[in-house]
Amino acid sequence: MSSETLRELSLLLRSGHRLIAVETFEEDRALRLLERVAGSAERKLRRWSVATGLDGELIADGAGPGQGSLEAGLEAVLELSEPSLVVLLDAHELLADAGVRRRLRDVLGELGRRRQTLVFVGAVVDLPVELEREAGRVVLPLPTPAELSGLFERVGSGSEAMAPEALETCVRSALGLTGAEAVRVFRKAWLASEGDATETAAQIVREKERALRRTPALEFHAAETGLEQVGGLSELKRWLRERRRAFGADAQRFGLPAPRGLLLLGVQGCGKSLCAKAVAREWRFPLLRLDLAAAFGDPERSPELTLREATAVAESIAPAVLWIDEIEKGFAAVNAEAGASRTFGSFLTWLAEERAPVFVVATANDVTALPPELLRRGRFDELFFVDLPDPREREEILRVHLRARGRDPDQFPLADLALAAERHSGAEIEQVVAAALWTAFAESRELTEQDLFAAIQDTVPLYETYEERIKELRDWARTRARPASMDVRMGDLFTP
Repeated sequence: MSSETLRELSLLLRSGHRLIAVETFEEDRALRLLERVAGSAERKLRRWSVATGLDGELIADGAGPGQGSLEAGLEAVLELSEPSLVVLLDAHELLADAGVRRRLRDVLGELGRRRQTLVFVGAVVDLPVELEREAGRVVLPLPTPAELSGLFERVGSGSEAMAPEALETCVRSALGLTGAEAVRVFRKAWLASEGDATETAAQIVREKERALRRTPALEFHAAETGLEQVGGLSELKRWLRERRRAFGADAQRFGLPAPRGLLLLGVQGCGKSLCAKAVAREWRFPLLRLDLAAAFGDPERSPELTLREATAVAESIAPAVLWIDEIEKGFAAVNAEAGASRTFGSFLTWLAEERAPVFVVATANDVTALPPELLRRGRFDELFFVDLPDPREREEILRVHLRARGRDPDQFPLADLALAAERHSGAEIEQVVAAALWTAFAESRELTEQDLFAAIQDTVPLYETYEERIKELRDWARTRARPASMDVRMGDLFTP
């Protein structure tokens, strides 16, 4: 169990808290932790639920006293005479009734005199405003590597012992899962691989990706693109390479804080999302994508629960890159949903205060939809503006995409093609290469420079449609953001 969480709960109990809220997706793990806390405080652990009552079981004639309602449960608790830690499972859902809330407030004083404490346990424990300040609050983190290592050793104890290096690899592969999920995944992978440690770890990764698909708005991405495959953006690349070793022990000893993240603002199709993927590949970190619009747009699930689960997963597998694509769409979802601003405020607080080595890369196309509190220092280490590529960068982008498709870039007049592709974004240049290849393939011949020139001529760049908006974006970024490219003259090319 997390020693920090254990200590926090013990301190809350010793300091006289009569009400504690424990938020977790792992009820059984929370109960084991609370049993240890109760034992160290010389209290008896009791458990209540609306289905089973106090210390009852969900079997015929197995219900304990206080079954059926929270009010009945409180009366059963008042019958206890010994110092106790009473765990109320999912009881916060029953606090909508004003009479129940009043009764709970009335009994808190009596509980304090008896050295009895109520603990609400649930995935998200939303307490009424009149009780919020009465409660201590603890969020149970996902299992640490040490916890997972102990679980895996017990699971594999009946077979040949796993080498320490192999066990460490399996543990690292399982980070981000709950304890129960990790055990199930490990057991399945161990059996499927017939005890082969390397294959077990690979199988765990595959199973983990399937398990985490159940986490709404969060998905794993394979980081297949490195910075060398991103054309242009030399200043941004330099900044990222400078911080490549920033999460290591040497940087900590040197006195450097761990980087928090980047906000990449700019013209659509100019490589912002590609850079997020490239950072993960460059630093060899797992890449997670968080879809804020999906988090706030699911009517069947609390956005607070979704975001808390997503950030907990990111922290548990840290160091990791958390990519938030088009973050302004998340703010649009917040504005459309009543009551969501508090949840998003909590998320912004996490951005500013999270201590786990999670590097957040957020991208945005529309600066007008971003609130000022997101742009202030402390949320992100740097705000970069990604503009349309200049001629040198367009040449580099052409080179990247031609090489990626098996062509020798030196066989084409890249400088002339780059000049012809003026006002084209990186994504549009990629499509130019693809369109030219389709033309050559349809005619059963090899790609020529004429195919590329023709594809450039046929492609209408986004700039032609959104010229005014792009100019406004450049004007905003001129004094507020750092250019992602060393050559900043591009921003003035089309300014009257």
